[in-house]
Amino acid sequence: MKFIDSLEGVKDCPVTGANLPLIIVAHGRGGWFAAHYDVEQALANAGFVVAAINYPGDNGADGSSSNSLSIIASRPADTIRLLDFMLNDWRDRGAIDPTKIGFFGFSAGAYTGLILAGANPEFGKIAPICTERNKTLACEQFRSGAIPPGAPHEPRIRAAVLADTALNFMFSPPGLSDVKIPLLIWRSELGGGGVDPQNSALTASSLPGKPEVRVVPAGHFAFLPPCTPEFVANLPRLCSDPPGFDRTAFHQEFNASVLGFFRDKLAGEGGSR
Repeated sequence: MKFIDSLEGVKDCPVTGANLPLIIVAHGRGGWFAAHYDVEQALANAGFVVAAINYPGDNGADGSSSNSLSIIASRPADTIRLLDFMLNDWRDRGAIDPTKIGFFGFSAGAYTGLILAGANPEFGKIAPICTERNKTLACEQFRSGAIPPGAPHEPRIRAAVLADTALNFMFSPPGLSDVKIPLLIWRSELGGGGVDPQNSALTASSLPGKPEVRVVPAGHFAFLPPCTPEFVANLPRLCSDPPGFDRTAFHQEFNASVLGFFRDKLAGEGGSR
């Protein structure tokens, strides 16, 4: 799933500044590391270090695990490996302040962020969905008992922006009680893409600490960047918005809110460049 054919940048460009905040970006089911390139660019231009990931087996080029229960645990684990690399092995790791780690996630990426922040999904809640007629891979695994033992949390993440969290039915207030970090929650009014707006509202209202919640008067895919004409022709369902909704204008507001939140919670003025 690509909205653009290329990204402008400088390979191996020098990193200037010190004590820079780091933001990990997590795409949704079947996405890719630049699925939120406009958010990434806004953060990078403001002096944040940004690291994004293609989730193995759950990206636009490889969906071999997208319908597997294993992805529920492997996504958080893969995110932790990326964070370990950035802090321990990346060439410019010395420029990062390890006390200023943030997370941005959309859809399944937002679900991943909730788990990393301390949420505990309840796998038993899959049961009503997995009737005998449901032959999906996840349900076959659930019926056979191939359920992940749990998903890892990540205390180094200090703040998160979560956009239209997926798989909300797997969370209950007790399962969310250990989420303690500052959150900015964005959700869609109309849902779609497997996200029920009522369930996403319930998850947001069940989080401790009463995080800020903002609602966009559009569907789930409004959080993806404005589509190119080629993308509209190939995947129109990801580009269709309600009449009168301006996705380009919304992303100016959305990106500004993400940047402002991380500046406030992590970096003061966004770090030195």
